[in-house]
Amino acid sequence: MITNLLPVIGLVVLLTAACQPAAVPAAISVAVSSSNSNGSSGRVVGGEDAARAQFPHQISLRNRGSHSCGGSIISRNYVLTAAHCVVYEDASGTNQVYPASQITVRAGSNDRLSGGELRNIVEIVAHENYGNFLNDVAVMRVEKPFIYSENIQPIALPTKNTPGGVDVIISGWGRIKHGGDLPRYLQWNTLKSLTLDECESSIGWGEEAGLCLIHEVDNGACNGDSGGPAHYDNELVGVAGFVVGGCGNIYPDGYARVYYHVDWIKAHTDLV
Repeated sequence: MITNLLPVIGLVVLLTAACQPAAVPAAISVAVSSSNSNGSSGRVVGGEDAARAQFPHQISLRNRGSHSCGGSIISRNYVLTAAHCVVYEDASGTNQVYPASQITVRAGSNDRLSGGELRNIVEIVAHENYGNFLNDVAVMRVEKPFIYSENIQPIALPTKNTPGGVDVIISGWGRIKHGGDLPRYLQWNTLKSLTLDECESSIGWGEEAGLCLIHEVDNGACNGDSGGPAHYDNELVGVAGFVVGGCGNIYPDGYARVYYHVDWIKAHTDLV
């Protein structure tokens, strides 16, 4: 399946945090020969510490108490994340959604381990057509509505399609290098969007539902950034999905294109 999608790429990895409890989805990868270095010395990868309240929409998604993914506050009651953060395959290979009772989110803090507010999740809806790295979006309803403040704010859904060649900001608590540790404090970086044709030429993923973000070597998203935001012009344009060839490689990172999924998101939340 993955080989057909990306026939010439060395490694495709979903961006959930590794080394988590057994309930957290394992990284999916396929090995093919590759000569590219996966090393990196930066954060998120190659990013820097976020300032307080710089990303008030960012949350840490926690599976059984441990950080697994990122996500974005989109209303007082809902968070948007990646489907692969909340879905696992059962013994028959069928997608199943984790019990909402084992998922919480931390909002309003740059510290992965403390601060802000913890919210229980009471409902999870993953896209019914999630698969093969497409439609990788899910929404979660919190038990108690968020109280907006300087540190907790929603981010707007996109009102226009994301063009190629623009600077897009990403953030998250993903690994600071390929195979490295999760940072304690929220990181951010600036990537650049590709057109569908450019994404197709680069990694064979010129999908309307997808958004490719290119970066220099030793930069980009990594494990633990899954579900986290990419934003442009103060709107949420991407949901972190996968990397190719290892974190910080020469290939663009794969995100779900939020503009493509706006109607689905509105149909499953309180947004209108």
